[in-house]
Amino acid sequence: MKLTTWVSASALLVAGLGAEVAAEDRQLLWGDTHLHSTYSSDAFTNGNLTATPDTAYRYAKGMPVVHPGHKARVQIGTPLDFLVVSDHAEYLGVIRSLYLNSMETEGLSWRERIWTRFVQYLLRDAIDNQSGRELFTSILPEPADNAVTAMEGWEDDRVSGLIPRQPSVEIDTWKLITDTADAHNEPGQFTALIGWEYSLIPGGANLHRIVMGDINAEQAQTFAPFGFDDSSFPSDLWAWLEKTSESTGGNFIAIPHNSNISKGSMFDVRDIRGTDISANYAEIRRYWEPVVEITQIKGDSETHPVLSPDDAFAEFETYPYYIQREWTDYVPQPGDYVRSALKTGLSLEASIGVNPYQFGLIGSTDAHTSLPSAEEDNFHGKMATDSVPSRKSGGWSDDARGTFGWGMSASGLAAVWATENTREAIIAAMRRREVYATSGPRIAVRTFAGLNLSSSALEAPSYPANLAERAVPMGGEIHGAGAEDQFAMVVEAQADPKSGYLDRIQVVKGWLDDDGATQERVYDVVWAGDNRLQSDGTLTPIGDSVDLATGLADNSIGAASLSTVWADPDFDADQAAFYYVRVLQIPTARHSLLDKLALADDSIDTRRPDTIQERAYTSPVWYRPRP
Repeated sequence: MKLTTWVSASALLVAGLGAEVAAEDRQLLWGDTHLHSTYSSDAFTNGNLTATPDTAYRYAKGMPVVHPGHKARVQIGTPLDFLVVSDHAEYLGVIRSLYLNSMETEGLSWRERIWTRFVQYLLRDAIDNQSGRELFTSILPEPADNAVTAMEGWEDDRVSGLIPRQPSVEIDTWKLITDTADAHNEPGQFTALIGWEYSLIPGGANLHRIVMGDINAEQAQTFAPFGFDDSSFPSDLWAWLEKTSESTGGNFIAIPHNSNISKGSMFDVRDIRGTDISANYAEIRRYWEPVVEITQIKGDSETHPVLSPDDAFAEFETYPYYIQREWTDYVPQPGDYVRSALKTGLSLEASIGVNPYQFGLIGSTDAHTSLPSAEEDNFHGKMATDSVPSRKSGGWSDDARGTFGWGMSASGLAAVWATENTREAIIAAMRRREVYATSGPRIAVRTFAGLNLSSSALEAPSYPANLAERAVPMGGEIHGAGAEDQFAMVVEAQADPKSGYLDRIQVVKGWLDDDGATQERVYDVVWAGDNRLQSDGTLTPIGDSVDLATGLADNSIGAASLSTVWADPDFDADQAAFYYVRVLQIPTARHSLLDKLALADDSIDTRRPDTIQERAYTSPVWYRPRP
């Protein structure tokens, strides 16, 4: 197999726009679209006082840097191809400036001046006494059942903050961030994309988006990043993106993340005003949000055992903690998870004619250390204060919620099949959903889907060019099969040479049955080892080669590569469906086990499994029946 370049399909429908993509060579690029530096308010209050966007880009390129917490030299195991430093738009650089400098008070009333001075005192005291986490928690929202409940009666789009905005600080910080991106951008070698985070969280329902574009610093400096303090409604963000695209000539996308803790609100059947999703809303959302972050440090958002009880691998890096001031029990809901959202999208399309949840999948870290670290054995934590093993075994990180330390996941990465390593090509690949996610390892995956594909397609001398007229890659659409046609997928995967071998490849299917109800099924389509298939159609577990005394594993089990041409045995040409691929590794050591071993204390309970099966998720392919 050659997974370094390939030829894409000649006609791929992109997000309902009817655009065609010519057959071109692709290259597989690895990156992180979600990383915070010292200029994010929560990163700074949690100990990242020093690591700037320059630190982030140098680390991503493979250079050694100083960790902002414990100050040791750290270095990525394998450099990235692209990176987005996505600091929070809200109070961009302001918390850092408040700590280091005096506060702007021009134009403020005397009451506002007294209040801002008091806030500045509290901030400096909290950071100096390493209690920034408690300060951050104290300003989180009060819990509500969901975003709609939290927004009931809300009339003003803007949200007032704890302190007045500091416009000159935010402008200067944005200029520094964007200039740094341009300085590190090397077309063809390394891409530094410009972006930020829109951090909406009504009532503790996470509705955050990463916003990014193919713009340069000069274009970016014509606007200020749009945050929830500009509007607390995502539809206003999309309207702003339309205007800003026109004014700058740039191409933007917004990427939802951590839907797993959205209280059912990220992929609901209504917007946060409580209005049922309309065809117009669905079209706009589908255009601006063509990609979703399915895995990251705050857990995995594919599915949950409550929602997918027949999926033996649904329980993976679950993060059952809301971001809010008070503790409440976690309740998984269909609007929280990607697989359920894909099924909801089929139902909505059947009723309103448009699928708002026709999105591709990526992973990224959401690290607040300026270090895009997703390698399990080289994981530097979410926060700067979250990277020392001894701090994870007691004290502030050992509470019942477990929201820091070992409760975090060493995840994830964005994999992009792009024509070249440039800003424009990467954004274009995300628009056409020719992307996928991994939980950290660089598992190379590609898929093609079509009707009546030959079982010997992989062996053809011209592969994959032989599929250009007959199949679409991940993210594409197939239309209008006849009664005798058969849906099939060509799937191949290679293990990360620095990680574990592969256990199996699965196809996850969701569909609308004849009664209009959504269904799902997971198919094991190819696997490592012999005699694993049981009479009930399931596979025996691959086994486990992890030495729990050292954390080391060997590849005495599993396969370096797997591939197959799979035909859906249950295909019905009259039923709308989606298909995505999940690739599972053999078990390897989780970072929590490695920390426990480093501390040499068998009594430690990390409250997390010692081993995990890392994975990759491809963007889906959608099948639409004839009208």
